[in-house]
Amino acid sequence: MNKSYFDMLRLVERLHRYFLDVLRAELARIGVDDINAVQALLLYNIGQNDVVIRDLKDRGYYHGSNVSYNVKGLSEAGYLTQERAVRDKRAVRLKLTDKGRDLSERIHALQISLAEVLGDSAGSDLDTTLATLLRIERSWADYIHFGRP
Repeated sequence: MNKSYFDMLRLVERLHRYFLDVLRAELARIGVDDINAVQALLLYNIGQNDVVIRDLKDRGYYHGSNVSYNVKGLSEAGYLTQERAVRDKRAVRLKLTDKGRDLSERIHALQISLAEVLGDSAGSDLDTTLATLLRIERSWADYIHFGRP
């Protein structure tokens, strides 16, 4: 067995939890108390795009009722709007409101400042890490779709 692989799995899970903690701290710092960190991350992932809920699920960001629950909370808090798609009435298009865009931009600014802490010297290390994580993502996606190699 490859110990590094299992260490990486634990680290990825821990990094995700830490990132949500960073978002919680930032939301508290800027006085946002009407949504949670997962919802803030959802806003950030939507960004300036109009997306269909199904797209968020298909991209692997969110699962089933989790998306619906968070979208409902974000809509009720005034961060995004929901509209039925013109061509497919079953599909719901999501779009950030001005309030949602403002928070998404604040999260983006936070991301930039966190990236700057790493400095330019981390560039090639991050490129290598990204390439490795993308290969892992691809192997997991292939497993889900096609079964064991």
